[in-house]
Amino acid sequence: MSAPMIKQLPISLNGAHKRDVRSQFAALCYRLQGDKVRILLTTSRRSGRWIVPKGWPVTEMTPAACAAKEAWEEAGVQGKAFDVCLGLYSYRKELEDDALPCVAMVYPVRVKSVAANFPEAGQRKRKWVSRKRAAQMVTEPELSRIIRDFDPRLLA
Repeated sequence: MSAPMIKQLPISLNGAHKRDVRSQFAALCYRLQGDKVRILLTTSRRSGRWIVPKGWPVTEMTPAACAAKEAWEEAGVQGKAFDVCLGLYSYRKELEDDALPCVAMVYPVRVKSVAANFPEAGQRKRKWVSRKRAAQMVTEPELSRIIRDFDPRLLA
């Protein structure tokens, strides 16, 4: 099952910091080590805080495919992206002189390979951790809950 191709447009909200809220697609990169789930976090380029890879919608790509593309660019991983949205979280994307309100929809990506060289390799750190530890490391409460409650057995 795949998502329909819909061009993302801004959503206008009264009282928002800026007039428009943007959507992004995020990758919850995971692997299994025996019966344990490990989550891959990466750092943001500007602040260095721990995040999941995420980026803007791309015309002609499903949300899960966009999430997989970001997983490659920001974390150097390739794998199977599932067309199942695990949930969404809000955050403020810091720009040079302002911040843009965003909503990120999270898609699971089962990691098959990890590359040493990838587009943003020199700009980010990455770390494999348990679900519990990953949930503690991210700052967004909704993302923390999505990570903590993630069960890859429900994807099969």
